[in-house]
Amino acid sequence: MFTGIIETLGFIKALEKDGKNIHIQVESSLSNELKIDQSVAHNGICLTVVKIDNSIYTVTAIKETIDKTNLSNWNVNDVINLERAMKLGDRLDGHIVQGHVDQTAICKNIEEANGSWYFTFEYDATLNNITIEKGSITVNGVSLTVVNSKKNEFSVAIIPYTYEHTNFKSFKIGTKINLEFDVVGKYVARLHGFNSSK
Repeated sequence: MFTGIIETLGFIKALEKDGKNIHIQVESSLSNELKIDQSVAHNGICLTVVKIDNSIYTVTAIKETIDKTNLSNWNVNDVINLERAMKLGDRLDGHIVQGHVDQTAICKNIEEANGSWYFTFEYDATLNNITIEKGSITVNGVSLTVVNSKKNEFSVAIIPYTYEHTNFKSFKIGTKINLEFDVVGKYVARLHGFNSSK
């Protein structure tokens, strides 16, 4: 379980294919605090630490994860958002995040607004995920508030601190990102038989 509050950035040092899996080596200031079998969210993807070597640790992504996320677009030297699992009793500063990416989206617009930024993302609405105005959304592991919610599109407002301490500053028009929709909203939509294609 995560909160969507990014702790630090990681740098991809190596990507090694192993059948349909990918072993990912990440350099991070958190590496010496990690343990084998620990869960870490990488751009919102919950992956398990399998090896630690000084400042570099390794996680493995399986085909299911690769197919549902933007992981196949990752390259050596890419910067990714990192968050360790929350501790029981910690403050929940973001919202409840599982680290299970629901689908990807494409950055459609970036607008600077006198010191802050608005990012607009478009996603496939036929997968029956929804956003609501002022509801929570996780973009590349970052807990954010939805503005301008539409059927297959939404925006988020980014403050300077978030812009500087996450990989949002590397986003461009066309960047593919990971989305995790609000878990409470997903349950409500399922209970009410929501179908966005209707």
